[in-house]
Amino acid sequence: MKMQSLAGQWHFRQTGAEEWLPATVPGGVHTDLLALGKIPDPFVADNEKKVAWVAEQDWDYRRSFTVRSDTLNAEKLFLVCDGLDTLAEVVLNGQTLGRTDNMYRRYEWGVKELMREGENELLIRFRSPVRFITAENAARPLRGVTQAIDGGPHIRKAPSQFGWDWGPQLPPIGVWKDIRLEGRSGAHCADVHLRQKHDQGSVAISAAVAVESWHDAPLTAILRVTAPDGSGVQEVVEPVKGSHATLALAVADPQLWWPNGYGAQPLYTVEVFLEQNGVRVDSRRFQLGLRTIELRQTPDQWGKSFTFVVNGVPIFAKGSNWIPADSFPTRLAGGGPGASLEQLIRDAAATHQNMLRVWGGGFYEEEAFYDLCDRYGILVWQDGIYSCSIYPLDREDFVENLRIETAENVRRLRHRASLALWCGNNEMEWGWEMWGWAEPDLTPEQRAMIVQMAERDPRIRMLVEMASKSTPLADW
Repeated sequence: MKMQSLAGQWHFRQTGAEEWLPATVPGGVHTDLLALGKIPDPFVADNEKKVAWVAEQDWDYRRSFTVRSDTLNAEKLFLVCDGLDTLAEVVLNGQTLGRTDNMYRRYEWGVKELMREGENELLIRFRSPVRFITAENAARPLRGVTQAIDGGPHIRKAPSQFGWDWGPQLPPIGVWKDIRLEGRSGAHCADVHLRQKHDQGSVAISAAVAVESWHDAPLTAILRVTAPDGSGVQEVVEPVKGSHATLALAVADPQLWWPNGYGAQPLYTVEVFLEQNGVRVDSRRFQLGLRTIELRQTPDQWGKSFTFVVNGVPIFAKGSNWIPADSFPTRLAGGGPGASLEQLIRDAAATHQNMLRVWGGGFYEEEAFYDLCDRYGILVWQDGIYSCSIYPLDREDFVENLRIETAENVRRLRHRASLALWCGNNEMEWGWEMWGWAEPDLTPEQRAMIVQMAERDPRIRMLVEMASKSTPLADW
């Protein structure tokens, strides 16, 4: 596979304006305006209010580029966007590729027929998230936190970016993750599912590989594992059968990964290659820590235990709640005015922490975050990104958006040594139980939504009837 990054220098403007200004991608409107001195620092005094207009406007980003010949000549050519925040229309050479509505998802489009030799232009039109949620909430009010701009549950964007009890109302807009061209020829690794099996000191690594191919020529899959110090390399080769291959090997002298304070964090390099007619056509690369983990819940005199057990050893979990470390997440990786991402994770380890809970009001963190947690022995309690709100779960398109978002992020993170637990949400049941979400002051639309959800799920039915003093659902 041939890749060509489209990150770097772009131009942007407020939609309708004539002047295009310099921009940096990954980035966003606020950080680009700050760099140009067009807005005051929103974290000083009451400047948050003075820059509120930014997120209430539509913005355009564009870049002109020439495709490298090796990328352009690939059989298939895709534009891949790892993160667009959030409501975007993507236009290549005047042709709309698609629209996005979820900052947590990866989007890609085939662009082979639209790409030209010489200069091409990519335009991304971003709509105001504030205007969108305000209009949606006027039509159908959904409860959320009182410190936020109303309507956040209508959009798949970090809830806290609309305001929280600890943070400002500064919803970013822009390309917040990598954007690139991918040229694919012959075949493509669509997915790799790594597993490890531990048995009395031995460890086996397996890889289930899903393959897309465009020829009948035989394909071979290779699993390569390199020891943490680079001294030993093991390989296994298997043919691809249909659209799948399964590979496995026993690790020589396996070195176990431990949480901070319990041992070292050796990390193996695991690579999967696809070859066709002796030519390598695609590859995937991972860092992998060898460990077992379970959440032990056994009856005791107080109820039941809640103990994380790693490699058979009960762990005393101690750590912090991880909220987004900057209102503008691209500043953290880009060396902004605050601490670097590595400094924050390193400091957690230095203060004897061994777990961080990625809070459900933020976002699924970038790869660098989990890389660092792997390296420093920090277990991750990973929330789903739902927090303190009623969501429109009776809308099929909304639920399908959630399904794709969840599948993409589970697949992205499931191999991590640091990943300890997936938790559904932040304080959602608490809202039903303590904050009056199920009380009679709900609008008819909200009540109808609650009834529909409760009829589908007996757990929600139980919570509704508990919160409404056991009023049967039929009396709602």
